[in-house]
Amino acid sequence: MSTETLPYQKPTLLQRFSSVCTAIVQRYLPDPFLFAAILTFVVFLIAMPVTQQSPMQMVDAFSGGFWKLLTFAMQMALVVVTGHAMASAPVFRRGLSYLAMTAKTPGHAILIVTVVSAIACWINWGFGLVVGAIFARELAAKVKGVDYRLLIASAYTGFLFWHAGLSGSVPLAIASGSNLEAVTSGAVTSPIPTSETLFSSMNLIIVLAMLVVIPLLNRSMHPAADQVVSISPDLLQDDKEEEEVDKSKLTPAERLEQSPWVNRLLALLGFTYIVSYFSDNGFALNLNIVNFIFLFTAILLHGTPKRLLKAVAEGTKNTAGILLQFPFYAGIMGMMVAKGPEGVSLAGAMSDMFVSISNEYTFPLFTFISAGIVNFFVPSGGGQWAVQAPIMMPAGAELGVPAAKTAMAIAWGDAWTNMIQPFWALPALSIAGLNAKDIMGFCIISLFASGTIIGLGLLIF
Repeated sequence: MSTETLPYQKPTLLQRFSSVCTAIVQRYLPDPFLFAAILTFVVFLIAMPVTQQSPMQMVDAFSGGFWKLLTFAMQMALVVVTGHAMASAPVFRRGLSYLAMTAKTPGHAILIVTVVSAIACWINWGFGLVVGAIFARELAAKVKGVDYRLLIASAYTGFLFWHAGLSGSVPLAIASGSNLEAVTSGAVTSPIPTSETLFSSMNLIIVLAMLVVIPLLNRSMHPAADQVVSISPDLLQDDKEEEEVDKSKLTPAERLEQSPWVNRLLALLGFTYIVSYFSDNGFALNLNIVNFIFLFTAILLHGTPKRLLKAVAEGTKNTAGILLQFPFYAGIMGMMVAKGPEGVSLAGAMSDMFVSISNEYTFPLFTFISAGIVNFFVPSGGGQWAVQAPIMMPAGAELGVPAAKTAMAIAWGDAWTNMIQPFWALPALSIAGLNAKDIMGFCIISLFASGTIIGLGLLIF
């Protein structure tokens, strides 16, 4: 990347503030792995006096949770690999390139990537994370003068919308009714339909307000022309022109590697299942079906096994952070939920503190804030629900707060602090080739703005 040398332009107040945040983050935010390590030490030291557990008990809690995200880590690694493989196919890239050409200015590029990512994350968070980052790369290659860091940060701000959308784990959990009474300590005994959560007037108004404010905010943060950090379009081209192959000199095995029929038959098999899945389940996206779609689309679009394997090999290079860090966050979660002799966990103590200062009107707001804090240490929607539902749902019921509103306050809090938690940014950063410190300064501004909108929505409606 490089900083453009252009005539000086006086920055706006928001540009100056975002520049200060970016400079602070660049100086003090450690590598995401070190960030996870520091969180591990912090939780270890705080949890002992709060839960009255010994150091050895905390070690046991850490090790007991360490491998509990293995399935999820593999799914997230495949999101990166299969998403990269699909996006690097010539046909898909040309489609993204055509869409990117609709952006004529840096400001327009920031707007469109934010909106596309937000809508994609609302549909499915795994799909949105990959598509947003890939589209941002394509915009960087097409729009001259756009800040690459802000493009990727804007794509990541779309992740604010995921828990209020179709793949939100909390609203879907209470709609399914599975083990609901036990999870909520008896506060909720029957399923709550999505018409009262995802499609409630409160949630839709918050989503629409964010969909207007966040893209405009991101555009307003774009640095002045003399401060733009750009990237050479050549560095964004993953695939190079392949040399013509003389098929008469190929061995039988090499001919098979170059045969399009292998990919076509595999794609037929895969898409037959995909059609069957949606026919049986409706538009119910999860990580497995998203990865399945990405993979078999890549198989079809790359044409031959050799081209597919090359694309997968390139995408695999971007998974190192996920494979290393996810087990540590699982260990942190283990320590957060470990209960001491009095039945108190650190996550539970945090939630209880906010309950103690709440009343009927402020409870949804404090639930949102407490969920945001817990999410910083337990960056998992399902984990968040398991930790807070037994505390917040009964407390809300006692105060007379509708269960659907309490649940959505937890869901919004879980999404909110992802803006300063690099855990979920890893797939996007891997695709972009950036570090967390490159984008988190901009994300801090989005954190403040989104927190204000969500907090007001929970208080007013």
